[in-house]
Amino acid sequence: MAFGGNIQGSGSQTPMSEINVVPLVDVMLVLLIIFIITAPLLTHSVKVELPKAENVPNITRTENVELAIQMDGSLYWNGEPVQFGELASRFASTVAQAPQTELHIRADKMCHYGDVARVMSTAAKSGMIRIGFVTDPSEQ
Repeated sequence: MAFGGNIQGSGSQTPMSEINVVPLVDVMLVLLIIFIITAPLLTHSVKVELPKAENVPNITRTENVELAIQMDGSLYWNGEPVQFGELASRFASTVAQAPQTELHIRADKMCHYGDVARVMSTAAKSGMIRIGFVTDPSEQ
């Protein structure tokens, strides 16, 4: 290996200005070969034929409240209009009756984020722990 310096037959002490990249290329090629060999082994899966069975799914539906938020900020509790000031008492009474009640928020896609955040904050402060959004899966 030549690191520069005293070259036979030359009296100069100039350093070598070239980098030997052959060892680096050798290491990279070995790593590439290792990854090429091991990658298919990591994605190998066992194919299993699962048995077919017919059953009735267990549907355990908890109580839920659907709260719609229109683009203009108007609120609808299970289809009936409600004012924002009434929400805290309604949430509290719902939680007192059934603690596992879910809140399904149907927010218009053009409504203000602040309206949704205020409703979620009021629900959380009132004890609602299961809050979710209802979306339309057909829309892309």
